[in-house]
Amino acid sequence: QVRFVESGGGLVQPGGSQRLSCRVSGTNFKLYTMAWYRQAPGKERELVARIGSDGTTSYAESVKDRFIISRDNVRWNLYLQMNDLKPEDTAVYMCTVEGYRGADYRGPGTQVTVSS
Repeated sequence: QVRFVESGGGLVQPGGSQRLSCRVSGTNFKLYTMAWYRQAPGKERELVARIGSDGTTSYAESVKDRFIISRDNVRWNLYLQMNDLKPEDTAVYMCTVEGYRGADYRGPGTQVTVSS
């Protein structure tokens, strides 16, 4: 069973920075593409950033040049460094393993609120 422990969310002012972490267990982490998704109240879930098993990254246009996704294949951790945060970044952020046994698995998420 895949398990996630997400941390790093909270309240941050516009223009500030936050770093999210996700500890994964129950799967061979280094073999899979990992991603961060987010969902704001009343909105569809959206992909924020993705990192392949080879380290290749991709980002949503809305966060490109502000967010950085990274992974630690020794500690089985996934990270999201968020800079220059905007109120529209407010959402629940979910760590995701993609393609494990043919499906995506997500953690419960961590709330990020950007407000003054």
